[in-house]
Amino acid sequence: MISEAASADGQESGGSAARGAASISTSIKELARLLRLRQWIKNSFVLAPLIFAREYLQLGPVWHAAFAFALFCIASSACYVVNDMRDIERDRLHPVKRLKRPLAAGTVSVREAILLLVLLYAVLILGFFVVPALALPIVGYLVLNLAYTYFLKDQPVLDIFSIASGFVLRVFAGAAAISVPLSSWMAITTLCLALYLASIKRRQELQNAGPDARRVLKQYSIVLVDRYAEMSAVGALMFYSLFVMSTNNRLVATIPLVIFGLFRYWYVVENKDGGESPTDALLTDWPLILCVLAWTAVCIVSLLPA
Repeated sequence: MISEAASADGQESGGSAARGAASISTSIKELARLLRLRQWIKNSFVLAPLIFAREYLQLGPVWHAAFAFALFCIASSACYVVNDMRDIERDRLHPVKRLKRPLAAGTVSVREAILLLVLLYAVLILGFFVVPALALPIVGYLVLNLAYTYFLKDQPVLDIFSIASGFVLRVFAGAAAISVPLSSWMAITTLCLALYLASIKRRQELQNAGPDARRVLKQYSIVLVDRYAEMSAVGALMFYSLFVMSTNNRLVATIPLVIFGLFRYWYVVENKDGGESPTDALLTDWPLILCVLAWTAVCIVSLLPA
């Protein structure tokens, strides 16, 4: 009898431990969803100055650029946490976000989100002591996103420029990390490309969810944001072409890749219903992936010392 009771207690204890481990695993997974790790690919813009400044063969600049990338990933995740806390009630009314957003779905509590946010901010502050030059662009990015979350996201045109400015700040951070001046050509090219992506994002939100999905969408039409996207795409291509021709003639070989990338992305938007999430559009379309990899490889090879 005693052995049977001990066995039952052992089974119950083992079951409790297994349930506890499963609960911890689930919590970690949900916290990771709150951080939106897939969106970290956007922070690869931080690495652009490293490539075009030809510093990618030097260990010091590579380390500083990688550190800037990591710190920007933390900063962008902190912004997503703040955004989800702000929009929790609105997301619960959204047919997709109420299932995908951990706070709206109730799989992460507000208290847990606040604790996570404090931890992220603490890591950022420590990072500023390691590379002080990153403080200005990253703090600027955090302030911009706070303004976007609480005000700018509901202001037509300003919302699109706010999203695009975040990408410019990424490039600025990459230049600051390796102590090189930010090229005006690179800044304006990045702005135009980001305006293109942001405009397409608004277009897909309008088409898929309708004007009631966001307050600002009531101020837009598909025709209008299509014009924004077209103008931004032309600007990005023009400024990029001028940039590479003034930097290194060998980089002209990358221009057809950029044109293909713009064409392919619009194809994904029109025929595969992508575009609402540029990250998902990129990660799920192998021709786009190959295009980005080929562009990166050609840039690196073209900029190698003669």
